[in-house]
Amino acid sequence: MRPRIFVPGWGGSGPDHWQTRWQAQLRGARRVEMPDWFSPERGPWIAAIERTVAATTRDVGQPPVLIAHSLGCIAVAAWAEVCPRLVAGALLVAPPDLDAPGTTAELRSFGPIPQRRLPFPSKLIVSDNDPYISAARAARLAAAWGSDLDVVPGAGHLNVASGHGDWPEGLLMLRQLVASAA
Repeated sequence: MRPRIFVPGWGGSGPDHWQTRWQAQLRGARRVEMPDWFSPERGPWIAAIERTVAATTRDVGQPPVLIAHSLGCIAVAAWAEVCPRLVAGALLVAPPDLDAPGTTAELRSFGPIPQRRLPFPSKLIVSDNDPYISAARAARLAAAWGSDLDVVPGAGHLNVASGHGDWPEGLLMLRQLVASAA
């Protein structure tokens, strides 16, 4: 079975978040533990992703699939720019627009958003009414990253607050990504 690594966003993913629920369902899944979930710094977050991907690849013997939410998506793209480690693919869900007006200083300091094509297959999933990124900005990110784009109507930030605890539709998208990466 292809290993999975979860990359939560700002604040981590609590017990009711779909990332935490999926991790409990997927045997052997791992989570990147960031040094500080509430004061993100790009360098330490990239280093945490690199440690987790390297250890998983070493332990399991095959490249993992990354499953990122919110700021975790930006962290994965930043990691991919500087760490040429092989991964099988990435599911990137609801990245925030770090340049949007009203973005908190803690998140804005994490920028800029990488604009380079990702060196692995990826799917970017966003909502057409996410308060942290417009659908048009998400489409530009998908194009820059070379990601397949899936827009979910009226789904907010695709988190617990928007009613996405278990989020079975997202789990199906993950399974499709894993199958296509095989």
